[in-house]
Amino acid sequence: MQFASILASARRLPRTSFSTLAFSLALATAALWQPARAQSGGDDVFLQMKQASQRGDKARLSALLPQARGHALEPWAAYWELKARLGESNTQEVQDFLARYAGTYQEDRMRNDWLLLAGQRRDWDGFSSLHPAYRMNDDAQVSCYAILVETLRSGTASQAQANEVRRHWFAQRDLDDGCLTAADRMIGARLMSPNDAWKKARLAIEANRPQAARAAVTLVAPDAIALFDEMNANPAKFLAGRATAVAKSRRELVVLALIKMTVADPGVAAAQLEGKWDTTLSTEERNWLWGAIGRQFATKLSPLAGSYFANVTKLGDLTDDMLAWKARAALRTGSWKDVQAAVDAMSEAQQQDPTWVYWKGRALLAGGGEERRGQARILFESIAGTRGFYELLALEELGQRAAVPTRPAPLTAEEKAAARSNPALNRALYAIAIGLRPEGTREWNYATNLHDKGGMGDRELLAAADLACQREVWDRCINTSERTKGVIDVDQRFPMPFHDAVLRKSQEIGLDPAYVYGLIRQESRFIMDARSGVGASGLMQVMPATARWTAKKIGLADFTPGQITDRDTNITIGTNYLKLALDDFDGSMALAAAAYNAGPGRPRSWRNGPTMEAAIWAENVPFNETRDYVKKVLANTTNYAAVISGQPQSLKSRLGNVGPRNAAEPEPNKDLP
Repeated sequence: MQFASILASARRLPRTSFSTLAFSLALATAALWQPARAQSGGDDVFLQMKQASQRGDKARLSALLPQARGHALEPWAAYWELKARLGESNTQEVQDFLARYAGTYQEDRMRNDWLLLAGQRRDWDGFSSLHPAYRMNDDAQVSCYAILVETLRSGTASQAQANEVRRHWFAQRDLDDGCLTAADRMIGARLMSPNDAWKKARLAIEANRPQAARAAVTLVAPDAIALFDEMNANPAKFLAGRATAVAKSRRELVVLALIKMTVADPGVAAAQLEGKWDTTLSTEERNWLWGAIGRQFATKLSPLAGSYFANVTKLGDLTDDMLAWKARAALRTGSWKDVQAAVDAMSEAQQQDPTWVYWKGRALLAGGGEERRGQARILFESIAGTRGFYELLALEELGQRAAVPTRPAPLTAEEKAAARSNPALNRALYAIAIGLRPEGTREWNYATNLHDKGGMGDRELLAAADLACQREVWDRCINTSERTKGVIDVDQRFPMPFHDAVLRKSQEIGLDPAYVYGLIRQESRFIMDARSGVGASGLMQVMPATARWTAKKIGLADFTPGQITDRDTNITIGTNYLKLALDDFDGSMALAAAAYNAGPGRPRSWRNGPTMEAAIWAENVPFNETRDYVKKVLANTTNYAAVISGQPQSLKSRLGNVGPRNAAEPEPNKDLP
């Protein structure tokens, strides 16, 4: 077996046998916790252990573990084996693991797992002994347990602690013990109110998480659980029958029923609210419901959205998500005052998102006047750059275009050597090379983002990204380089692997290669064997049915589904499909990108309505994933165009406007899949 080029020190070097390089890596990494020993099981042992871990096969994991001793990836094997039987283990066994693999990702992940178990068992002494060494601090439930333990030890709780618990609890989609238990204590201490529990229940019902809603209700109204279950089973029946009798004492259940109805049919919910429940509910409850109804109409791109949002008497009663959709609906109708009002009502954190910084700036410009123009300019200057979609648009509002950023000073030999000798980075690359990409990615991210508080500095990130680039692990190269704050290395952020193939295929069919690169960067991060959960494959993430249709359309003879993972075939199929989509959508890059991600049927529907800036259209795409995708592909395209051409580039010129198709013109590809 030959070692993948991903771990070759340079592409032009002759390949080294897998076992030789594996053993060298084992020497470099295993020495941190024990003397290196010759590998006995080879890399296949880890693939078998991963499968056994997924099955929860404790016996198989224990049987295979001895074969993994001395291997560079031994910490993974030991982690899987202990994690599978953690509920049966004791503190000493966990402590031995933490000591043996001190400083590794696996050590801190095991600490995370044990902290959760200690919290669930109410072993506060055990939790307290382990928590100070916890480095990741990326688990909301552990954070809630930690606050709870602090309050139990001190006997008191602060408002700041309660606010942190509320933030974590509201952000958690699924039912969890840590934040639920901490919230219970904060409500008992009167630092959070019963209304917080009802708000959590509202958020959970909106997210279709009834068990999380039920748990929140249990904290403050255990006597209402039977009624809650009736409401959850059939909200319409509940509102027609029992709700009238309980409205005075359990008005909150009416709100939950109307929210559940809103998700299913906002028009019916609006009629119920206007006709039967308007005078029964509090102002805050009515505002929340009108906000939820307005949001549902806005996600359907309905022109009625604004009229429902207009029923809200206090924007501060709405969630950030509702306010975002109020702003999007106002953008579609050109109601700039409503855009600004919605942004001003958002939380401070959401107002700082470049999306809303940009649109508030645009709203100020639309208001006219020298003072507003000055305020808008300050907002645009605060985000302008080449880092993303709205940063690029802000740059153009300031009269500039995207150019290749000044490259940072070259990495020193010492900086490169530090990255090459980092055990976690090496383990990550090794794991990726043998097919354990999720594990390798997690360990890489831990090393760059979490091992040290605040993550690596810019120069360390550039060196780590350089290591990944040299090994052709392009996703880690790009993602790591994107984390730098003070500098931008455009070669790392916007690499161009397979340059000749991409340019040749693009030019053959009249497609902008920058657009192709922008799409591949977002689709697969140049991972050759990338495969999505729905079956899309390869560099350009082509679905099997789409590949067959496109191959037939372009006359690709003797195509078989297995060829889709071949690099050149994947590029041929992907670029041709993209060109067909582009033609189908009148040359609109935004619409074609949406079609590539969500299928052509949806953007055909989404384009109906008034003609508008493509930036406004993209911000109103109802699917979060597709909205983010379109914006990133177009930002990528603009940056790649600057790199390829060496000239400043305009994102706005690539966006243009979006509106309904001219009915007089035939559809080029009505059967486009």
